[in-house]
Amino acid sequence: MGDTLFHIRIRCTGSGTGGTDLRPTNHHYGAPLVLMPDPAYYYGFVYFRQVKDSDIRRGYFQKSVVLLTRLPYITFFNFIIQRIAPEYFTHGLASLEAACGNMNQWPPPRPGQQLHLPILGQIIYVRLPTKSDKPAARDGEGPVIKKSSSVVVIPSVHDLNLHQALQPVLNNFEMIWELVITNEPIVVMGPSPTLCANTVQALVSLLHPLKYASDFRPFFTIHDSEFKHYTTRTQAPPRVILGVTNPFFTKTLDHWPHVIKLGEISSSNPGTEESRPHQRSRSPGDLSDTRPGVFSRYKPFLQKDKTFARLVISNKTPPGKRPMEVQNVMVKKHALELTTSFIIPLERYLASLMPLKRDVSPWRPPPQLKPFDSELFLKGMEGAGPHLTSRVKGNWTGLYQ
Repeated sequence: MGDTLFHIRIRCTGSGTGGTDLRPTNHHYGAPLVLMPDPAYYYGFVYFRQVKDSDIRRGYFQKSVVLLTRLPYITFFNFIIQRIAPEYFTHGLASLEAACGNMNQWPPPRPGQQLHLPILGQIIYVRLPTKSDKPAARDGEGPVIKKSSSVVVIPSVHDLNLHQALQPVLNNFEMIWELVITNEPIVVMGPSPTLCANTVQALVSLLHPLKYASDFRPFFTIHDSEFKHYTTRTQAPPRVILGVTNPFFTKTLDHWPHVIKLGEISSSNPGTEESRPHQRSRSPGDLSDTRPGVFSRYKPFLQKDKTFARLVISNKTPPGKRPMEVQNVMVKKHALELTTSFIIPLERYLASLMPLKRDVSPWRPPPQLKPFDSELFLKGMEGAGPHLTSRVKGNWTGLYQ
């Protein structure tokens, strides 16, 4: 009952339908890779309302307002749909027409610009990030700041609260990061579309500043046109991350190798044992277990960071002693350290394959890149591997393999 907010990601099967063709522009030049629009997908931001109504045959009023866009500005468009949908339910179609009139005045989304965007009597102040922004410049203030009833500041168009979204899997943080960066099939099962969508989006955000290049569906249903493709047993599960709520998927996807089951998160004490699932080895019938947990036979290459676990996961810290914003920054910093440590040896080796500047000349054929030699790269791990930049110990070479 009540209102539900979540987002979806759907494949675009045609171009130009309804005037939504993504024409080549330079509007996004200089944007971070993760904020570049993907011409193959739409994002949908959904505000769903369900209330009892005896005058309706089914006994309920049920309707969704959906905002479709190519832009992966999760925080920004979640705010916009929360602003538009209640007005529509109260005042009808005229409010949607007014909102569209406001949006038609918005300038192109150019990275680095501070934008002032009107929407239904409010002005939104937001800055679009650039790829040259330092990681420390990413938000830590929270998603939305209201300066007054008519002015709203959104510090970031896309940053999520990773601590809140990944709270159920923080106990297995390093393993989850491994599953994402090695492109393993993952299904997230939760009690609500909101929890599923936020968790899936947070999983792909773990690779920042890299962009998760495989498919992911924050909320996936049996009505999706690709349902048969993703649930078939005639081939290995596709490399995709799915968020689902329908109990039907418990049986349909029981052959998937990695399943994350979410429970309701307690807002009063999110560190309680009930909200912190542990890893459980997969065995037949496991998925009928309704308790939250990470169901997988995967053996992580990296060890758990005990310092991170003690600071962020442990429920010994009294509730409210450490602000949620601080917890969020700690989780982001840990994920960034893992990903950066993983990238640095690759960047160093790839740089050695590049031609020297003196070999590049307009009067000679373009020089060839040296081939990528996996064995040579792995040999270099001993003296220049991630263990030099990350406090996380383990078999980094095995992870690269």
